[in-house]
Amino acid sequence: AEIQEGLARGIRDQKLFPILCGAPARNVAVSPLLDLLAECFPSPLERPAVEGADAKGNGTVRREVKDDAPPAALVFKTVADPYAGKVTMFRVYAGTLTSDSTILNATKGVKERVGQLLLLRGKQQTPVESVGAGDMGAVVKLKETGTGDTLCDEKAPIRLPEITFPAPVISFAVEPKAKGDEDRMSTAFTRLREEDPTIQIRYDPQTKETVVSGMGRAHVEIVAERLKRKFGVDVILKTPRVPYKETIKAKAREIQGRHKKQTGGRGQFGDCWIHMEPVPRSGGFEFVNQVVGGAIPRNYIPAVEKGILEGMERGPLAGYPVVDLRVTLYDGSTHPVDSSELAFKLAGRLAFRKAMTQAKPTLLEPIMTVEAVAPGECMGDIVGDLNSKRGRVLGIEAKGRNQAVKANVPLSEMLEYDSRLRSITGDRGDYSMESSHYEEVPTHIQEKIVAEAKRPVEEEEE
Repeated sequence: AEIQEGLARGIRDQKLFPILCGAPARNVAVSPLLDLLAECFPSPLERPAVEGADAKGNGTVRREVKDDAPPAALVFKTVADPYAGKVTMFRVYAGTLTSDSTILNATKGVKERVGQLLLLRGKQQTPVESVGAGDMGAVVKLKETGTGDTLCDEKAPIRLPEITFPAPVISFAVEPKAKGDEDRMSTAFTRLREEDPTIQIRYDPQTKETVVSGMGRAHVEIVAERLKRKFGVDVILKTPRVPYKETIKAKAREIQGRHKKQTGGRGQFGDCWIHMEPVPRSGGFEFVNQVVGGAIPRNYIPAVEKGILEGMERGPLAGYPVVDLRVTLYDGSTHPVDSSELAFKLAGRLAFRKAMTQAKPTLLEPIMTVEAVAPGECMGDIVGDLNSKRGRVLGIEAKGRNQAVKANVPLSEMLEYDSRLRSITGDRGDYSMESSHYEEVPTHIQEKIVAEAKRPVEEEEE
């Protein structure tokens, strides 16, 4: 009894952290875990009052852990049930939630209609009239509520501290195996995202891929398996394409774009002259109109710019978007009958393509800021590995009992870094990365990328 009392006191004071080994799928050591929770872990009534932000997020609000306090509950899990719909699981921190009532979602600022409350015991769902302070319950078909949201009394609003979810560390391009399943896949991903906020889904307009990101390769593979099992959507996971860009390194001056076509009736005629020059990285695109004397009618100037913008969608090296340049339109000529917006748009595109070939086009690649955290004895191997990936180490600092190294590394070198870091650290490391900037690709690597991009085109022509 004294040992049990001391263990309970140490757990309550957060000085002891029990570790139990087991296998839930085989029902190994499940009962000892439940016994420990019941006998040694503190009751919710032993906890101090819960604190949260007020409705405007300015002040602090306290709620006593009592059934008669104004209700405050935090949604800790959401499950997409193919039959019952969305099941929202919550823990009541204060007060009592009742069936067939209206509650405020303080996180999103909307009211929700609460139907029948449930207590969950595995797959068994037991209807109840209320769920009191310290208990966990569930409710189906809340429309706006998601994981991490606070549910509370409209007359006594409180916003409990939100759950912080880690950033995903690996991404895969995903596509359905069956053509025509794109909409079903999108709907299924939306439902799974409600269940697991650590999943991120986005569409990359440049690579035209749907990209799913997660906490590791196994995590994303489990997501794909759940898509098939729960929603009947079979998908293929692939390494995502790297969103390279193209730009220029030199100026191209006095470049003519001339479009002339005669087909028997009214012809087409557009003629423009441009200068092209690079701008600082991330400078985007600048179009400067310096036409004087009406050489090109003002109503055709936007058509020239549109033709240039269309040309920028696919660069001359590998078909990637073109960025960071300035085009100056300074002269041209027109025909009183055959000139049109279409003709000047085509002339602008021709001028752009000619200028690009003379302005030393080059490839840019995305650079990521990477932070890897691991025990100190692993740092040497991690730094060496990052250097081998063309990384530039920015610094190393202590992070608790571990050390953290920060570096800028090309995205193309980081696509499968999770397995590499696991191998180096014996699964004791973790990392995160975020987009930083674009840099020029080294020449020897650029040649491989260009050759790879041209290969599918050559195969199609054959």
